[in-house]
Amino acid sequence: MDVKTAFFYLFSLVMLFAAFRVITARNPVHAVLFLMLTFSQAAGIWLLLKAEFLAITLVLVYLGAVMVLFLFVVMMLDINIDSLRQGFWRHFPLALGIGAVISLEMAMVLFRGFSLGDAPVVPETVTDAAGQAVQYSNTKALGELLYTKYLYPVEIAAVILLVAMVTAIALTLRERKDSKKIDPSLQVRVRARDRFEMVRLAPTQAPPPAEPVPGAPAEEVKK
Repeated sequence: MDVKTAFFYLFSLVMLFAAFRVITARNPVHAVLFLMLTFSQAAGIWLLLKAEFLAITLVLVYLGAVMVLFLFVVMMLDINIDSLRQGFWRHFPLALGIGAVISLEMAMVLFRGFSLGDAPVVPETVTDAAGQAVQYSNTKALGELLYTKYLYPVEIAAVILLVAMVTAIALTLRERKDSKKIDPSLQVRVRARDRFEMVRLAPTQAPPPAEPVPGAPAEEVKK
């Protein structure tokens, strides 16, 4: 067994364990952390397959943005675990059926085996326009393929993502009765005298006269 094969089995075992803990962890924060571990191990496997662009995209997009957002939302929300477990047995038959279908599909793939003869061979060097041999770049080849053969699907996906982003912003900025948002135009027109009022008070006030105590001498009352 060479070093590459050993790393593949190491990344695979850790990824399978982390994926299993994602669905079995009782704490949602722990489940998100195990999911981040799963993505990191998948990125390592992609590096072994010489898919550097996909590996760094998985790390930057999912681990650096999406998972941090998930972790922030899970930690900020007050999730009641007991209420989530109330419908467990009601949805258990559906989950069991979906799990059986997935297990059957994986068994069919494993029993039939993998045909390694059709796997693409990654060249070490390629010839550029000038006829010189240069090192093969996986990222460059993927970019040329996306923006030449698959240009229209990429543009359609970009438009869909733009519409989704604009819709999310519009839903966030809509007027709500329970919102404490302040209109910036009103804040700009605020004047100091509208918020601060000077009240003039006398510097000293005479003390109120002492009330006579029944049975006390007159001299003591004057004092």
